[in-house]
Order: sequence, then C-alpha cells, then structure tokens
Amino acid sequence: MPDSLRDFDGSPLILSLQVASVATLLALVVGIALGWLFARRRFPGSTVLEAACMLPLVLPPTVIGYGILVLAGRRSALGNWLREHFDYTIIFSWHGAVVASAVVALPLVLKSSSAAFAGVDRTLEAAACTLRQSPWSVFMRVTLPLAWRGILAGTLLAFARAMGEFGASLMVAGSIPHQTQTLSMAIYDAVQAGQDDAALLLVLVTSVISIAVLVASSRFLSLR
Repeated sequence: MPDSLRDFDGSPLILSLQVASVATLLALVVGIALGWLFARRRFPGSTVLEAACMLPLVLPPTVIGYGILVLAGRRSALGNWLREHFDYTIIFSWHGAVVASAVVALPLVLKSSSAAFAGVDRTLEAAACTLRQSPWSVFMRVTLPLAWRGILAGTLLAFARAMGEFGASLMVAGSIPHQTQTLSMAIYDAVQAGQDDAALLLVLVTSVISIAVLVASSRFLSLR
C-alpha cells in the first residue's frame, strides 16, 4: 500500500463535510427567504440590497474574511458581547469556518431560489388562495413544491462551494489540525510541507466529491 494511503488522515474530509453541511443549511434558509423576497417584492433599495447579497461572488475571499472579523471578531462589539456573556468566539473555531462558508455560498442559493420563485405560475397560487389557504400554506403547498428543483440545484452548488472554501475560512478559523483544518487547508499545508503525495490524494478526494455534486446539480436543472 502506498505511504500516502496508509498515512491518510481523514479528519480534514470529515470536518469539510461537517462545515459544508451546516453552512449549506444556513445558506439555504437565508437564501430561500431572500430569494422569495427579491422575486416577489420590489421596494426602495431592493436592487442595492440584492447586489450586496451577491458580493461574495465577486469579492476576494480575504475581503469576506476581513469583513467577518470586523463584524464578529474579538475586537468587535458582537465579538466582545459573545465573549463576555457566553465565553464564546467564532475565531479559530470550526464555527468560524461555517460562517465564512455560509457567506460565500449564500449567493448561489439566493440566485437559484429567486429564479425558481420567479418561474412559478402565479395563477396556481391565486387558485390556492381562493380555497382559503393562508399565505404560509400557499407557500409550503404550492410555491415551494413548484420551485424545489431549482432551489435544490443551487443548494448543491452552494455545498460544493462551501466544500472548497479557503481564503475567508483561513482568516476567520485558521488551519488547526483536527479542529479547523478542512480539505482545502490540508492541501495547502501539504504543499507547503513538500508532501506532494498527500496533497495529490486530497486533491483527488476533493475533485471526486465536487464532480459528483456538480453532476447531481446539472441533473436537477435539466428536470426543470
């Protein structure tokens, strides 16, 4: 058995799956809410707000990481409050990696959700309203089932993006083995240490997972 396989450390893979799963769930909840809002409601400043939510797609990851540090770092008002009242901080913890990954993954869920909600036939929702269904019931029974394929496709892309997150997570959570070292960070550390075999193995694992997620996302999009 090759040394790279015998010495393979699975903790970065497990942590990456954990971080990406929680981050994708957070992005999904917020993305669905914002996607519906931007698809169905127009208000002063909505275009600017939507553009601000899409910024993680174009900003360098280090800018996102710095922004999180400013808002929730140990020197921020929120960071001080969390530390004083709960003795808690997201800095140098896997929770910080979750926050960073959720922020960079949010635009993918938001955009797909907004497009999916915009494509729902409004007459079906109106028909449900005539049956004395509440707005929440109409959303859960009509709107969401009709839009779920597009939302799921975007969610899978967000999961893949969260799995590959590096820059923002590194600034917020660092690269602590068995604590905050995800796959992307483990690859970087292996290359820096000259462990090419380990880096190649981690790249292959990451690539296989990403390809599987992208294929699944494409299939759901083709079913729309």
